Amino acid sequence: MNSYKQIEAAIHSASNILITAHKSADGDSVGSSLGLYHFIEKLGKKAIICHPDKAPDFLDFLDLSPITTMDSDADKVANAFIEADLIFCLDYNSTDRIGKEMQDLLEAATCPKIMIDHHLDPQDFASLMISEISASSTAELIVEFIERSGSGALLDEKIGTPLYLGILTDTGSFRFNSVKPRTHEILAKLLSAGVRHHLIHELLNDTNTASRLRLQGFAMSEKMEITHQSTVALIPLTKEELEKYNYQKGDTDSLANLALSIKGMKVAIVLSERDGIIKMSFRSKGKENPVNALAANHFEGGGHANAAGGKSGDTMKEALEKIKELLSEYFPN
Repeated sequence: MNSYKQIEAAIHSASNILITAHKSADGDSVGSSLGLYHFIEKLGKKAIICHPDKAPDFLDFLDLSPITTMDSDADKVANAFIEADLIFCLDYNSTDRIGKEMQDLLEAATCPKIMIDHHLDPQDFASLMISEISASSTAELIVEFIERSGSGALLDEKIGTPLYLGILTDTGSFRFNSVKPRTHEILAKLLSAGVRHHLIHELLNDTNTASRLRLQGFAMSEKMEITHQSTVALIPLTKEELEKYNYQKGDTDSLANLALSIKGMKVAIVLSERDGIIKMSFRSKGKENPVNALAANHFEGGGHANAAGGKSGDTMKEALEKIKELLSEYFPN
């Protein structure tokens, strides 16, 4: 029995299925969770989704009602872990990625755990692991599971829409080098299943607020510093600056890619002062400019070669100085 058949068998054997994903929800974690949830429903089984925190506002066009968050209903989440007889761990491969409260609940749970993820260096904590670092996204792997378990005929618009969204957002609208021929084959299957891709793009992109656009304009015109022989863009935003522009979760998500669109730019790093720490978003172009090592080695983070995250307890000035000192080491050319 292949791993995908094992997953389907585990679903059929379970009565209370729990779907979890990483902290700081994004399109892939939310999309893969909802896609799997609707597929499990179509199999006639019961499931609940529990995430550490709320999905960003730009995903509000999805039906997010199946998702319960730790920060809004801790008792319900704790009870879901207690009652679960099967737990899915989506889009993370280390238990500390779901926040301390949910990490404790996950590690205390004795039921089988299934990890489906595409990040580097998985931790051995699950009963069954689908770890494919060559995949563009966890949402792609969920489609792969549905297909290879023999249930491809069950794919429909309800299942496919969040999965398309997950692939779309985790590939930078299909521009990252994680996109392979198989990715487009899977996208074709989703369109054949009834997914209205044009509507997803419209609902995802046409959601700007005036304050978000003003923040982005301020960041690009007043805060962006281009350095390292004009190949690296640094965009630091203080707590006061974010508050001035009525910052909402997700408002700075596109800044790094916007900076990377500058001709000749190889790396973009956005630093945001939030929750008492400096949060960092690293983006880059090409295999020769990986940013995950810099994030992992110096800023308590990690991720993909061209898209990673990190954080620092330093002041903004100290964090910027540290990054500048490291640029020649990590991006010598």
